[in-house]
Amino acid sequence: MASIIRPALLRQSVLATSTRRAATTTFSRHQLIRPTIAQDAILVAAFHASSRRSLLPPGPQVIKGSVNDPAPVPDPHPTHGSYHWTFERLVAVGIIPLTVAPFAGSSLNPGLDAILCSLLLVHCHLGFQSVLIDYIPISRFPKSRKASMWLLNAVTALVGVGLYEFETNDVGVTEAVKRVWKA
Repeated sequence: MASIIRPALLRQSVLATSTRRAATTTFSRHQLIRPTIAQDAILVAAFHASSRRSLLPPGPQVIKGSVNDPAPVPDPHPTHGSYHWTFERLVAVGIIPLTVAPFAGSSLNPGLDAILCSLLLVHCHLGFQSVLIDYIPISRFPKSRKASMWLLNAVTALVGVGLYEFETNDVGVTEAVKRVWKA
């Protein structure tokens, strides 16, 4: 109950003191002069955390059709939408037991390690793919989107080959994590 009353009392006390101060204060010459534009800019800039410069230039502003045309509806595809979302969640949930199992059971199984590496690779690929889909729209940047997707696929393949080499010719991911943890 006291917390409900407190803001109202605070507002009333501030309002009363400001009206009393306004009634008793005489204005000096400096208070009546309007600040310059530069001073206004400084006051406004104090509230902004970033500059006015854009990091990237704006994309092409193209309007296709007229105002009365309906919004285009993309063709349904099974890999987009609910199946894709469900697959992402299954991969994310599948990583949890595979991350804990080698350390809880204290057994290093190369098959389990390979499955963990492949799921981590798929999980990272899907996450970066979602970022590219969200931030590089195909309607505004078709060539950049295609190039970034090809680059993502190439990097994913390169990381997959690196993980394969690390698993077959070195100690493996879980053993490396154990060694780093004990170091």
